[in-house]
Amino acid sequence: MDDPISTAIVAQWQELREVAEQLVADLTDEQMVSQPVAGVTMNHPAWVLSHLSAYAPVLAGILRGEVVEDPLSHRYGLGSQPLREASEYLSRDKLISSYTAAYDDAATAFADATPERLLQPSPFERWLTRFPTIAYLPGQFLVKHNAYHLGQLSAWRRASGLPPI
Repeated sequence: MDDPISTAIVAQWQELREVAEQLVADLTDEQMVSQPVAGVTMNHPAWVLSHLSAYAPVLAGILRGEVVEDPLSHRYGLGSQPLREASEYLSRDKLISSYTAAYDDAATAFADATPERLLQPSPFERWLTRFPTIAYLPGQFLVKHNAYHLGQLSAWRRASGLPPI
């Protein structure tokens, strides 16, 4: 697609990609799962990137017209909780690499999607109210969902005593 809205959405993803990389660039694998506030479970970096990574392949598949599984039951899907063990997650380097690659792929799938494809109904019944057609999904998952959770990582950094990016 070469329309200005899809171009803007992909550009926003590219900015968020840089933010995500910066938010974890100085962390160790152990820090990726730390909980900086006693008695409070925050969405730590390993969970956030794992959670977001559950949605990118689904988005890419939907945009390509593939049959995909609802990410609701994914290990890091909606309703999952951050785990304290680093062994439950990929290493920081692998996690950020797989996260960015998956969303780059979804952005490419969006850029390649036809208007006819975007006008098809969302594939999951539970999404139809919020996202009646596939056209609603790239803005949600390339931009809004990422920005929401990356904001949590920014707050997590501050609670951890780390400098802002």
